[in-house]
Order: sequence, then C-alpha cells, then structure tokens
Amino acid sequence: MQPRLVLSTCPDPASAERIATVLVEERLAACASVLPGVRSVYRWQGAVEQSDEVQLLIKTTADRLDALVARLHSLHPYELPEIVAVDITGGLQPYLAWIIDETRPEPTDRKPQSEKDTV
Repeated sequence: MQPRLVLSTCPDPASAERIATVLVEERLAACASVLPGVRSVYRWQGAVEQSDEVQLLIKTTADRLDALVARLHSLHPYELPEIVAVDITGGLQPYLAWIIDETRPEPTDRKPQSEKDTV
C-alpha cells in the first residue's frame, strides 16, 4: 500500500473543513491539512480568473485513492474541482505506516473482544 498525497482547492474554509472531516471519518484519508490563504490564477471557460481559496493536502494510500477521488468529487462544491494525486516516495517510515493503518477500512464483522462488547 503506497501512500499518496492528494491536493484539492476549496472556495472557503467551511467547505474545506467539511470535506476533510468526512474523508477522515470515512477512513479514506488518514489526515487532511487545511491551508488558508491560497491565491489561484487559472484559465476557466476562456478567461483568466483569480480566486482566494483554501488548499487541502490529503494523505491516503493507493488502494483507497479511487474511493477518495469519487467521494471528494461528490462532496466538492466546484463543477470541476482540482483533485491531483502524487506518489509519496519517501518520508518518516512510522508516519507513512500510520497513513496506511488509518486508511484501512474498519472490519464489519468485528468480534467482541470482551464480554463488555456484547452488552
């Protein structure tokens, strides 16, 4: 399971935080960093535009990437959101292992570990 970094810009902090929370809660991402103060210059429908945006840096794995992209696209307010994934080719190994651990789907058939779990 190779870690990936997904970049996406959002129009405002509220939408960025909502998207980040859902992706982490659903274990599609281990972490999503919300970076305010991004100024984007881009071409859209034949005109050069400028927008103040919020950048999301989303940490996931290769095996969760397709599901993350689909979910991010469904949550995003933009008609054509930036969703770009890059390989993480190095880093602190315990952190990279944490990304892998935190993006594993929770087992649906988990057995109780103690009698307390069955009450």
